[in-house]
Amino acid sequence: MNKLKRFARYYKPHLPMFLLDIGCATLVAGVDIAFPLLTNYLLKQLFPAIEQTGSQNLITLFVILICAIFTGYVLRAAMLYIVNYWGHLLGVRIEADMRHDIFSHIQTLPFSFYDKIRTGKLLARATTDLFEISELAHHGPEDLLISSLTILGAFTAMFFIEWRIALAMLILMPLCLFFVMRTRFSMKSTSKSVKEQMANINAGIESSISGARVAKAFANEDYEIEKFEEGNNAFLHAKDRYYKTMALFNSGTEFFIALFNVIVLAVGGVLIIRKSGFNSLTFITFMLYVSAFTSPLKRFASFFEQYMMGMAGFSRFLEILDTKSDIIDRENAIEIKSLNGKIEFSNVGFAYENGKKVLSGINLTVEPGKKVALVGPSGGGKTTLCHLLMRFYDVQEGSISVDGKDIRDYTQESLRRSIGIVQQDVFLFSGSILENIRYGRLGATDEEVVEAAIRAHIHDEIMQFPDQYQSEVGERGVKLSGGQKQRISIARLFLKNPPILILDEATSALDTVTEFDIQKSFDALSEGRTTLIIAHRLSTVRNADEIIVINKDGIVERGTHESLLAQNGLYANFYQATLRD
Repeated sequence: MNKLKRFARYYKPHLPMFLLDIGCATLVAGVDIAFPLLTNYLLKQLFPAIEQTGSQNLITLFVILICAIFTGYVLRAAMLYIVNYWGHLLGVRIEADMRHDIFSHIQTLPFSFYDKIRTGKLLARATTDLFEISELAHHGPEDLLISSLTILGAFTAMFFIEWRIALAMLILMPLCLFFVMRTRFSMKSTSKSVKEQMANINAGIESSISGARVAKAFANEDYEIEKFEEGNNAFLHAKDRYYKTMALFNSGTEFFIALFNVIVLAVGGVLIIRKSGFNSLTFITFMLYVSAFTSPLKRFASFFEQYMMGMAGFSRFLEILDTKSDIIDRENAIEIKSLNGKIEFSNVGFAYENGKKVLSGINLTVEPGKKVALVGPSGGGKTTLCHLLMRFYDVQEGSISVDGKDIRDYTQESLRRSIGIVQQDVFLFSGSILENIRYGRLGATDEEVVEAAIRAHIHDEIMQFPDQYQSEVGERGVKLSGGQKQRISIARLFLKNPPILILDEATSALDTVTEFDIQKSFDALSEGRTTLIIAHRLSTVRNADEIIVINKDGIVERGTHESLLAQNGLYANFYQATLRD
């Protein structure tokens, strides 16, 4: 019931449109109920009276009734137009609202959420699932209303015409409803399975397309096709089970609809044989009502099918919406206006959800404007330490402070606005070079973008492209070299102008010459900023004010490049290995 209430809330912003849709659907049901009544009156009373008397007044009444029926069907056609147009538009607007909610909510979720769910599955929940919900949002209420009103009105009219046949039909109704409800639960489970398998297919396609170059490099196209076929076959089997259940539901519903016709024929025939006041004209009227009665039953069947598919999608939609971020702003969190950039890690400890301890007892102070390098073996927690500083994850032990205040006392937005990060795998959005640089500060002017590119030593190369700053970078920046992507990311940070800078393996994927050129950009970028550098290539950290060596046991060495070499410890071993390489 709570799920239905949450579903119903999405109608509130569109209440006038919803009421128009429902009002028109009610008028359609009214016309469908009125036609058999008028037909019964014409056959049983008006036509016999005209035959006997030839009264001009009765003929005039007949013309008026025919005009009324014609007007009713014209009105019905107009109402159906509104139902089909505005009703579908209502569904689309509700779908857009839901997509806005799920996309906005996803933006608030922490790294730990993205660690566990695949992009393709998220895409399915924001597209195909919501389309099914849109269909339910439009057709569901009107189908339910039209069906309910038509069945209720038809039964009421049939009781007045011949209560014995109506009673016989009413006895069959509980069996019909029992069958519908029983089959509904099977449809619900199989429908959810179909949604899950469709999400798996989307995830597989997204992964394969993103890794298409890798697949071709290893000549593994056939393997990718086999992987896809596994998911595709799983979807096929899920759809097979769903259609089997749906076929049972539809055929069973049609069977009960046919039984209503049989009951009218059987009971009506018995009443005619016994001369119980039931004649052929009444029988014809009854058959019209059976037609008006069975049509809504088919609508009910369609409604339940849509309901199962739509609510299965809505359940999956709510799973994401009910996922709460474990990283939230404290009640009195303050906005950062300016920072000196002093960073303190106090007895920091952290473990990921798999329980593996990554950091333990980390104590480190970075003075404003200083450049500190973090080195050590892979998996030692260097990147994790920087992610904790930006609150991509929250510390589990100890605390991190900036300018003497716990980072959890700052708003997340202002904290992240004050820290710039350049990573090894630079992500560029599909769009122009201008748009990607401006991502560092969305309100920047074209002149400021150009200035940032000049400072990042990428302007001259951009000007050599045919469309210069309007040149498209391609999916994830595929049209650019690694060095060009890196310098565009540096230009972004010049625009952002943060007081704290993190360079996370920023040059490890580049050749030595390109690395040397980009290092000059980094030197310019880090000037006057508190800078944390993570690097495996120790040549890039020789000029750091302090070098921190971290492994699974925590901080094991610290000092300048020369002092650490003199200690002849872990750092010296790393450095010698680098020279050999």
